[in-house]
Amino acid sequence: MFMDFKVDGKTVMIIGGGFESYRKLQNFLDSSAEITVFSNEFSEDIKTLAAQGKVCLSQIYITDVQKFMVHLTIKPDLVLAVTNDYALNVQLVLAAKKLGCIVYCVSDPSLSDFILPAVARVGDVKIAVSTSGKSPVVARMLRQRIERLVTAEDLLEIELQVYLRKVLKNCETDQRVRSKLLNEILNNVDIKQALNEGKLYVAKALSLKLVQNKEATMS
Repeated sequence: MFMDFKVDGKTVMIIGGGFESYRKLQNFLDSSAEITVFSNEFSEDIKTLAAQGKVCLSQIYITDVQKFMVHLTIKPDLVLAVTNDYALNVQLVLAAKKLGCIVYCVSDPSLSDFILPAVARVGDVKIAVSTSGKSPVVARMLRQRIERLVTAEDLLEIELQVYLRKVLKNCETDQRVRSKLLNEILNNVDIKQALNEGKLYVAKALSLKLVQNKEATMS
């Protein structure tokens, strides 16, 4: 079962400053979560994100997990242990669990409270792919394949649907009627052709005309 966590305003702590850490924190960048990365060293990609104000960095070499967790100024909502030290990751998530944090452990998925699937992102489209931790490589390959399948026309259709939902809410109170009309519009040959040509403004004009014609026949 996939769930899309709403982490806006939450505190996310990521321990580890390498490539895996960079990959995992991508899942939180679109939110307004407060992301802090703890590590004794950071990759250039993570440093770039910090320079852009997207994450905070805390340089630390953790030798005593209990002492580290106790001295945190703010209890994090989510803790991700993604260092290259298997034992350290396990100790971190076990200590975080005692604090009531939601945890993710890259070393041992069985200790994690959630998974971070490979996410195909194209515009406003997000599609999660998971192999339940059995093969991250295959999940990544499937994600890349899906990203190639989503077209510019698909993205324009999403924009058109957002526009139409606003229009239809102002002229039709019945949800079932709105859904039926929306499907008719999105399956209209001329509108599909306009979207295929990248002409969103034409698709909007044609859609509005169909809505107005429908209103005229119903009045």
